[in-house]
Amino acid sequence: MTSAKKIALVTGGTRGIGLAVSLAFAGLGFDVFAAYSADEESAEKAREQGINAVRADVSDEGAVKALFARTGTPDVLVNNAGVALFRQIQDTTAAEWDRLFAVNVRGAFLCAREAAKGMISRKSGLIVNISSVWGEEGGSCESAYSASKAALIGFTKALAKELGPSGIRVNCVSPGVIDTRMNARLSPEEMRALCDEIPLGRTGTGGEVAKAVVALYENGYITGADIPVTGGF
Repeated sequence: MTSAKKIALVTGGTRGIGLAVSLAFAGLGFDVFAAYSADEESAEKAREQGINAVRADVSDEGAVKALFARTGTPDVLVNNAGVALFRQIQDTTAAEWDRLFAVNVRGAFLCAREAAKGMISRKSGLIVNISSVWGEEGGSCESAYSASKAALIGFTKALAKELGPSGIRVNCVSPGVIDTRMNARLSPEEMRALCDEIPLGRTGTGGEVAKAVVALYENGYITGADIPVTGGF
C-alpha cells in the first residue's frame, strides 16, 4: 500500500513568488494547494500546471477554517499572501494600514493557527512566512508595508520557540527586489537605480526565493531563522 502524498499549502500561491513555491513543492511530489484571493486567470493557469488552486481570503477567519477543512493539515504551510502599499505616511489612511495588516499579518496568524492544531498532534510540520527585505531594513514611503513585514519576522521567531518542542519548525524568508507583478509599478529607470544598489547587480527571481523555502524544508535543524534572499541588498 502506497503512502499518501505530503501536502503543501501555499497562500498567494498562484502567481509570482507563491506560484514558484507551489511548483517547487509539486516537483518534490507534494500535493500542492494554492490559496488565492481573486485572480481567476492566474488560478486557472496554476491548475493547468497541476496545482490545486482554492479561492480563499486569508484575512477572513471563516474562509481560513473552510480552506483547512478542504486541505487537511499540511506538512508544509507557506504564508506568502500579501499586499503592498507605496505611500507616504501622511497620505496613508487607517483603512489602508488595516488592510495591510489584515492580509500580511492576520492572514499568516490565522493560517499558522489552523496548521498548528494538526501539526501538534502529528508532532511534525514546517511553517514558512514570506516577509521582505523591508521588514528587516524598512523602506521609505512603505512604512505600513515594512511594519507588517517586520511583524511577520517577530511572529516567526516567537512561534518557532513555542512550537519547537512539538517538532514543528517555523522560519521566515525575506526576499529583496524580485521580478514579480508587485514591482511592476517601477519604471525601467527606477528598476535600474535599484539594481545599482544590489551587490549582485540584478533583481531576483521567484524561483530563487522558492529554492530558499525548499532548503528550509530539507534541513530539519533550522528553525526561528529569517533567510534573506536579496542579492546582498
